[in-house]
Amino acid sequence: MASLALGDILDDLRAAEEGLHRFERRYWVSSDDFFALYSKGHLDDGENAEDVAEWAGHCKLHQKRLAALEQISRERIASLPRERPGELVRLTPGEPALELA
Repeated sequence: MASLALGDILDDLRAAEEGLHRFERRYWVSSDDFFALYSKGHLDDGENAEDVAEWAGHCKLHQKRLAALEQISRERIASLPRERPGELVRLTPGEPALELA
């Protein structure tokens, strides 16, 4: 079973976001709106097929890594000890990894 470290998730998110912003600047369209059109098959990618494929790839990677980050965060919060309701939570640094199936 492979694992994905938090640092790798954050690095992938940063790279994907840079790619998303590059295409948003080029086409004047948000990545959310682009991906909605792309997912429904409503884009005529024609001469921009390479851009469309790359942009969609950045969108998919961003979604996957954001989901992984949220999963790690939920697991971390659930693992933090709390003796009494309303008690303050103490966070300590660490480098968690997500086990990939």
